[in-house]
Amino acid sequence: MIAKYHVEYAVRFSKHEQVSHYQTDDPVACEQFLVELLERGLKIRDIKHDGVSLPRTDFDGLLKNAAGMLAAKHLCASLDMEPEEEHFRFGFAA
Repeated sequence: MIAKYHVEYAVRFSKHEQVSHYQTDDPVACEQFLVELLERGLKIRDIKHDGVSLPRTDFDGLLKNAAGMLAAKHLCASLDMEPEEEHFRFGFAA
């Protein structure tokens, strides 16, 4: 059975890349994984939903949401604030 979400990412080394895969049926877990990839600066090669690569707009939308979550996380940590205050002041995902 094909997982609902399949993320292909790569870890870069000095002379090559090691391609890895993450699979889940949970959209929230997929989004959280994308946040982790962005935070670590890993290369995101492809995101599939039900075995089909996402169209560019959907791919970009998922990454935009993940980037907003990452920004919110860093703002809360740096400014010592709760997610609700961050959302009110800056408007990122709470």
